[in-house]
Amino acid sequence: MQDRSLSRRTVLASATVVAASATGVVGATATPAVAHKRDHRLKRIISRMSVEAKVGQLFVPYFYGTSATSPSQFDQDRNLRELGVRTVAELIAKYHIGGVIYFSGWANNIQDPRQIADLTNGVQRASLSLPTPIPSLISIDQEHGANVRIGSGATQLPGAMALGAGRSLSDARTAGRISGTELAALGIHQNFAPVADVNVNPANPIINVRSFGADAREVGRMVAAQVTGYQRAGVVACAKHFPGHGDTAQDSHTGLPVITHTREEWDRVDAPPFKAAIAAGVDSIMTAHLQVPALDPSNEPATLSPTILQGVLRDELGFDGVIVTDALNMQGVRTKYGDDRVPVLALKAGADQLLFPPDIDVAYNGVLTAVRGGEITEDRLDESVLRILRIKDKAGLLDGSPYVSQRVVDRVVGARGHRLAAARIAERTTTLLVNEDETLPLRRWQRKLLVVGADPAFPTDDTRTTVPELARAFDELGYRTTHLATGRAPDAAKIDEAVAAARGRDAVVVTTDNVGATCAQRTLVSRLLATGVPVVHLAVRNPYDIAHLGGVPASLVSYCWTEVELRAAARVIAGRVEPRGKLPVPIQRADDPAEILFRSGHGLSYGHDFAR
Repeated sequence: MQDRSLSRRTVLASATVVAASATGVVGATATPAVAHKRDHRLKRIISRMSVEAKVGQLFVPYFYGTSATSPSQFDQDRNLRELGVRTVAELIAKYHIGGVIYFSGWANNIQDPRQIADLTNGVQRASLSLPTPIPSLISIDQEHGANVRIGSGATQLPGAMALGAGRSLSDARTAGRISGTELAALGIHQNFAPVADVNVNPANPIINVRSFGADAREVGRMVAAQVTGYQRAGVVACAKHFPGHGDTAQDSHTGLPVITHTREEWDRVDAPPFKAAIAAGVDSIMTAHLQVPALDPSNEPATLSPTILQGVLRDELGFDGVIVTDALNMQGVRTKYGDDRVPVLALKAGADQLLFPPDIDVAYNGVLTAVRGGEITEDRLDESVLRILRIKDKAGLLDGSPYVSQRVVDRVVGARGHRLAAARIAERTTTLLVNEDETLPLRRWQRKLLVVGADPAFPTDDTRTTVPELARAFDELGYRTTHLATGRAPDAAKIDEAVAAARGRDAVVVTTDNVGATCAQRTLVSRLLATGVPVVHLAVRNPYDIAHLGGVPASLVSYCWTEVELRAAARVIAGRVEPRGKLPVPIQRADDPAEILFRSGHGLSYGHDFAR
């Protein structure tokens, strides 16, 4: 299955221009008369705001704790040390904050849906206690797949590249609608999704499976579908990361990447998904902290570039919604300027929302000083506040109560219908790359399985890991399964233990995660193949793993390791459902990138009776 082709540069150059459009989106552009009437009402609100309150509307900071007013002492201490206040309610009061962002894990904002609803109501009570009471726009990164914040209790859905493999606009739209419906029930009205980056670089360390794929046209169609799904559910979608983060081998969290595309390549490869998002009525677009010399020869990071944000995004592409900066604590935007100047320069470049400043006091006072000193005019400040109020209005926050009901949360979040839909979507995304001698589906007599290999923890629950969860999925299908987690870097003793465990098994399912040229996972797979026991390989994240693994008789990709994707993969391996996924990216040979192992669109099916 090897086809001669060209290098990644040719893959990049072959990306298509066509941008999809969508209609009927909640939040789409209003008629001029309606928009004028709405803006007149919003401008009256702005006229009653102090300069301090206007500046506060721009910021979307993080905070610690599960409660707006009574977090744990540990979280209060962290808030006091990093934010100068003990609670998010105090943060909102001190800086007139217009929005906050929830995180799981390190920020400890998220435990379960009922707790999130209580937190949301506390945040809104604090916002409505301000001198000019304006509800908060609560944000989150709920991309699904590898990047998810709300786990327990909420519906888990396939991520972007999995949806790209499914190639169904209906499924992408449905996934957005389900996610948006659950977020709205929790009072979260801005989701920093979908990712509009075109992943033409297999070595991309930060986008990768968060992208829908490597074809600009297909990515654009999927982005438009997801925007439609989210915004029909009443949630502000956010296409990211403009002007495109898909062709970089550097993480903008730790450095300042450079995109070397020519302007013509950018027009063909990077721009189409953002054009598609704008055509679909997307309400917000997030910037990228990277340099694109073809768009701005000054080499300012895109977040701080008037040429890119005002000149390209607003003037050329016609976007007049909210421009959100990527997190301002990332190194990519802090390489040239201090934390007091970065938010000022972002606003001057054309941004509206200032996300995750590393020091809220420094950032807030930096902007306030710039406004009071005339560097940023109050008219320019009002432009951004108006755009932010528009999306708050579209989300229904300015008309009626912003509070959420526990009864609605119980009925909507993690609803049985949502979970069933997610499971069916995931089954349509699992991709079968190799199936020599009809190794799959497993035969009826192959009941004793070993599940072994890389064992990443679930994105939102580190008590649950890949290998035992996959084994449990097989057990529920009637198999007798043992499991052994060997990790991403198994040593010789662990590999020997895996080989011993394979003896007497009818088949081995080995999971891999981000295999490289010198990765010990390659040795593990090779040793398991040498046992003579049938081996089924499952890449639980990157589809590119197969390029480093020779001789596997069966290989599949799930694109992530969350429960919904692992269960779908188990059902495909067992033959309960047909594999239907098609690669949304090409896979190149590891030793010769000029040769394509599997073209985009490759995906095998069984095509016969599953009962074997």
